[in-house]
This record gives sequence, C-alpha cells and structure tokens, in this order.
Amino acid sequence: MTIEDITTKQRYLSHELIDIGSNLTHSSFAGDLESVMSRAARAGVTRQIVTGADLASSRAAAALAAAHPGALWCTAGVHPHHATEFAPERHAQLEAMLLLPRVVAVGECGLDYFRDFSPRPAQREAFVAQLEIAAASAKPVFLHQRDAHQDFTAILAEFRPALPGGVAHCFTGGPRELEAYLALDLSIGVTGWVCDERRGADLRAAVPLIPADRLLIETDAPYLLPRDLEPRPKSRRNEPAFLPHIAQVLAALRGESPDSLASVTTRNAVRLFGL
Repeated sequence: MTIEDITTKQRYLSHELIDIGSNLTHSSFAGDLESVMSRAARAGVTRQIVTGADLASSRAAAALAAAHPGALWCTAGVHPHHATEFAPERHAQLEAMLLLPRVVAVGECGLDYFRDFSPRPAQREAFVAQLEIAAASAKPVFLHQRDAHQDFTAILAEFRPALPGGVAHCFTGGPRELEAYLALDLSIGVTGWVCDERRGADLRAAVPLIPADRLLIETDAPYLLPRDLEPRPKSRRNEPAFLPHIAQVLAALRGESPDSLASVTTRNAVRLFGL
C-alpha cells in the first residue's frame, strides 16, 4: 500500500492544522520532498515549522522556508547533541539567522542526558547561550529535554521572564512534569508519542490536563511514526500528512472533537510563532 493510500484512509478535518515540528531537511525526505509537502497539504496540514538542529540544518531550513512562502517557517538553533559545535565565535551566525523573516524561534535547544552525545557542561553552556540570544532577539524558544528535567527547569526559570514564549517540543512526560512546565508558562507540543499506549502512558495521563491555550501539535517527522497508524508505511517514515491522525487520538483523550482541537492548536501556533 502506498503512502497516498494510507493518507486517503485518514479522516481529514474541516479545520487546518499546523505542524510545529517537522524535520523536512532530513535526508529521508531528499528524494520526494515535494510529494511529502503535497500530501501534507491535501491532509489539511497547510503550514509547517521546520526544525533546525544545528547551524547547517538551520540554514537549510531557512532556505527551504524561503522557497515555500506561506507554507513553511523554521527554527534556528543547536540541539544538545551538537552542543560542542556551538563555540562562542559561532553565536553571531545564529544571531544573523534569527533576522531572517521566516525564522520564528530559537532551537531546537535544551538538554539531553539520555544520549549524552555532548558532555553535560557543554550542553548547559550551549543552552544558556541560546536562551540569552533568544531573549536579545525577542524570539520564542523551541525546547528539547530528555532525562534532564531538574537542570533544564532550573536554567530555564532564570531566563523565562526575558523570553516572549516557548514550547516544550515533543513533550513525553506525565502530570508532574507538565505542572512544572506550565509553571514556566510554556506551551506543550504533543507528537505521535501519544498514540502509543505502552511507552506513552504518562503522556496520555497528562494530556487532559494541558490547558487549551497551551496545546500545540507536531509530528517530529520523519521520527515518531504513530504506533497505532493503520496501515503502517513500509518505510516506517513519519510524515506531516499523518498529523490529522495524531489530532484525532489527542482529541479523544481530551474528550473534544478533532475539529475543535485543530482550531485551538492552530490559533495557539499562530500566536506563539507570529505566523
């Protein structure tokens, strides 16, 4: 079965959706990016924010967004996996990218103590530097945290009053973690992790507790293909076109209609990122 067949089987929504986190510069999209974007548009995913993970991918995301005005925007930043690459002499490069009209947030930035691909002190230094840059540029932050909750919230709390906003991208925590993020006045980005009743149990318990005005939705494509998607693509690649499926699961957990959820999350994305 083709991807077109799979997306045709989805129940599309009457309201548009905005995917606030898609990795369209990933190599897995290199051969069919225009088709991926067309499928997303047909599924009602009319706007996307492409994630920057390091300076090179941020530049690529900005170029891609510039080539698709009205459909794509992007973030620019350095993921904690690449923290050692973000030396002080490179800070000006990020600051320059944030002046581009389609770059709407700083990130993906934060801490990742699960993989520890960069030493933890380097991660913290890169995180602080990007929070300082975000505050100076008046841009919201697109945040990553894994197994680093205490350090992450402590660092963020120091800078939060100077930031115009932020989203906990790909939130996978439970009610206690959610409470801490809401106290920091963060928006909450929910992915297809919510579609997994096993490893997503904590998130599914937290979902009904997310205030409507803080909720955002994303695929994190090509990662995090929803486990309950039927039929599943042979490639195992996630796509923005699958966002309506995530929206339907999320709406059911919250006791809302999918179209109502689509309307709210779209409004929230427009407000946070100034789309």
